[in-house]
Amino acid sequence: MKVGFTGTRLGMTSEQARRIEELLIELRATELHHGDCRGADTQAHDIAWRLGLNVVIHPPIEPWMRAFCPGPCRQPKGYLERDHDIVDECEVLLATPRGPEELRSGTWATVRYARKIGRRFLVVF
Repeated sequence: MKVGFTGTRLGMTSEQARRIEELLIELRATELHHGDCRGADTQAHDIAWRLGLNVVIHPPIEPWMRAFCPGPCRQPKGYLERDHDIVDECEVLLATPRGPEELRSGTWATVRYARKIGRRFLVVF
């Protein structure tokens, strides 16, 4: 199963990271797509590599928050466009926001897009 991931630049809590690993196993994930930013994307990348998953990176154009994780990369795009690509290329989206839904959050914008197109998503608080 192809799984997309979105999370904050602040990173995941240890409980969120533990649950993401459990979900990747439960979902029988074979591939993880993420946005290559420092923080939660890097943590999810490391978990996926440890589990032996294929990882596909959707980097942002702006390099200032990019993590430069190793692996195959899609063409760099603006944040919103690459977040949509992540959702479009996965069967389920996993999200680790820092709190309740808010308007000015890339993580929540990605979840809203998944909801809009009818993509399955799971939010891990």
